[in-house]
Amino acid sequence: MANQSILIVDDTEINRGILNEIFKDNYEVLEAENGRKALEVIATKRDQIAAILLDIVMPEMDGYRLLEELSKHKIPTVIPVLMITADGSSDAERKCYESGAADVIHKPFDAVVVKHRVQRAVELYHSRSELERKVTDQTRVLKKQFMVLKKQEERLRETNSRIIDTICTIVEFRNLESGYHLKRIKGFVQILANTAMRNYPEYGLTPHRIEVITNASAMHDIGKITVPDAILLKPGRLTTDEFDIMKSHTTRGCEIVKMLADLQDKEYLEVSYDICRHHHEKYDGNGYPDGLKGEEISIAAQLTSLADVYDALVSDRVYKSAFSPSKAYEMIKNGESGIFSTKMLACFDIARHEMEAMVARTKAEEEAAMAAGGSGMLSQ
Repeated sequence: MANQSILIVDDTEINRGILNEIFKDNYEVLEAENGRKALEVIATKRDQIAAILLDIVMPEMDGYRLLEELSKHKIPTVIPVLMITADGSSDAERKCYESGAADVIHKPFDAVVVKHRVQRAVELYHSRSELERKVTDQTRVLKKQFMVLKKQEERLRETNSRIIDTICTIVEFRNLESGYHLKRIKGFVQILANTAMRNYPEYGLTPHRIEVITNASAMHDIGKITVPDAILLKPGRLTTDEFDIMKSHTTRGCEIVKMLADLQDKEYLEVSYDICRHHHEKYDGNGYPDGLKGEEISIAAQLTSLADVYDALVSDRVYKSAFSPSKAYEMIKNGESGIFSTKMLACFDIARHEMEAMVARTKAEEEAAMAAGGSGMLSQ
């Protein structure tokens, strides 16, 4: 053991002498005739002391007072303090233990008993100290490993996100849309979701949940990769059969999401699947593919649906020119683009100016990119 000293605190010289004889062969014995002297010894030799034998009845500062002072500095948690007393009552022992003593030594001294109790206390504290050190070391190792794994997970998530965004961007380009469409969709979803979180706590939205929904919203039209060009790029009205094929992009998108399962964690996968399948559902039940009605439609799908409709209205499409943001706002509020919940429309009201600012900003970025000779493709 590293600590090889015993500190005996007793105002009676003969008691110190008896205890010195008991421990001199195994420890360096330090002595103090009162509490204040003991504090001086502990201050200079704390790291060397294996145990403190403390008499209760002393002048200037009795044993209880000294133990109280030591407790302020947490000494009894690292060095066992054994109280010395001539009072053999259970009340006296109880008070010693309640004051923080590791054990009690009774006068007159029995050398075998005293040595055994001190040795037991020292070994117990040493074992506890070793265990705490090992636990601390192991915790440090585990924490380091956890941080490494967390960084690896973050890098993997970032890589997977880039892969998925790239796939989604390819789909948008096939649909003759620039990557700014996805940027706006994600931006609109985030703006609307933050508004809903502040105003409608019943949706259970949190910053983490909003981040997942925002990222997953990029997957909403991934199923369009399966729709033939003749239908996807048709400038005129679709026939009933063509529209049925177009509508299938929701369920086909779900199949693709399942294929990408290895690139997504469980929560992201579930939200992506839900958005792909249900972003064309309508609050009045007139949407597709499942005809969901009201709050049967998840908040993730409702947010993405409103964002997608708004962006479709303010953007040029093969079948129409862009409407102004104010006109798009009126069309959505009037139900010309399908029915949304009153809560979603209230969020739309609150977030309107922020969304219009995003439209202006991204269109300016897109025009600048085109003027510079780019194609409008974004690095997602």
